[in-house]
Amino acid sequence: MKNFPPVVIVSAALLFAIGCRGKTEQASNVVTLTFWHSTVSSTVPALNELAAKFHEEFPGIEVKPQYVPTGDALIQKLITSVQSHTAPDISWIHANFLQDIIEADAIYRIDEFQSGPDSLPQKDLNDIYPALLQEAKWRGTMYSLPMEATGIALLCNRELFKAAGLDPARPPQTWDELREYARKMTVDKNGDGKNDQVGFFVPIFPASGPLGDWMVWQFYPFLFEAGGDVINKEQTHVLYNSEAGVKALTLWKDIYADLNLGSFTIDYEVAFASKTLAMTLDGPWNLPRWRQIKGLDWEIAPLPVGPAKRATIVGGEYLAIFKQSQHPKEAWKFVKWMTRPDIQAFWSMKSGYLPIRNSVKDVKEYREFLDQNPNLKAFVDQLSVSQAPSPVDFFGLRISRHLAEAIEKATLGKADPKTVLDEAAAKSDELLQSAVRK
Repeated sequence: MKNFPPVVIVSAALLFAIGCRGKTEQASNVVTLTFWHSTVSSTVPALNELAAKFHEEFPGIEVKPQYVPTGDALIQKLITSVQSHTAPDISWIHANFLQDIIEADAIYRIDEFQSGPDSLPQKDLNDIYPALLQEAKWRGTMYSLPMEATGIALLCNRELFKAAGLDPARPPQTWDELREYARKMTVDKNGDGKNDQVGFFVPIFPASGPLGDWMVWQFYPFLFEAGGDVINKEQTHVLYNSEAGVKALTLWKDIYADLNLGSFTIDYEVAFASKTLAMTLDGPWNLPRWRQIKGLDWEIAPLPVGPAKRATIVGGEYLAIFKQSQHPKEAWKFVKWMTRPDIQAFWSMKSGYLPIRNSVKDVKEYREFLDQNPNLKAFVDQLSVSQAPSPVDFFGLRISRHLAEAIEKATLGKADPKTVLDEAAAKSDELLQSAVRK
């Protein structure tokens, strides 16, 4: 620029500075919301699409998804972030996180937004599946709203069914048939005493690890199918050590021992993808993953009926707004937006998760999508027999750990199911009694 007169240089510099300031001011008009989540990797593209769709509709607000490992890692990071004043604007949480983050005075009550002009109409709340709203509350007060619904069904490899002489169009209908099918599709191909192919994966993970709570969540449908539940209405005693709990854990223990699962991988997703696993429990969030694998002949089937009834679990991830957010009204816009039927339909079609509202099934595009995607439809149809665990108001994470330890002892440790469940229940009841005494 040495050939330009000084006045031109100064003018150019001023114009450049004004231009930069204009860009900064324009950027500052966009509110950025940090959103922590723990969605599986195959769902991340759908989540990014969702965030982009929201920004397109609300150009003044941008949602920035940030992955955090699930389970203990997520709740610990949330509590630590509150203490260090680095909490996100919004986080997806599991229902049994509520006590810890409420006692840390970390999140808003939903009625603080419902009392304002941008409230969610009661008819929309009534349209959300009651079991999901139940899980969104703590001691009767709503602190979150569901982002999606999830459930558990039976993922089956049709090719391995046929190879074992079984009809893939007729998956196991009862617990006894589950045992039978699992044995028939378990093969030690080289005779070394280790099964190279397994008929059914019993989801046993270290009780103290990040997947301990996930193991318990998969156990609950079997507890329900035997006629059981987790806790009594008075919140004074757990019920998982009932006769129903013993039946469910005995089933898991027997299959685990019959198939010698102690020598099989715990990475069930890799095993299923590599065709060394015939049946496993899985949720709708993995549907995008299975669709992408070429040459894998699979389908979703309902869980086999139990001694008392057919059931599955319904749950989901919940959106909570943190008090440290500088933009709670904008965060509420996103949470409320997520409940809209058209957005729930979009999210379900993209991610594989289930919708939280009954009326989503009336969305024409969604109905057509289900007709073309029978595996997602199988999950949606199971909502009619789904059940949520009775909410545990106090010590939910620790009580889940007690049950996880009992499951681990009965399967890996070969202990008596009733004995370990009673021992775990005694510890859980002691915690519950301490809450009552406060």
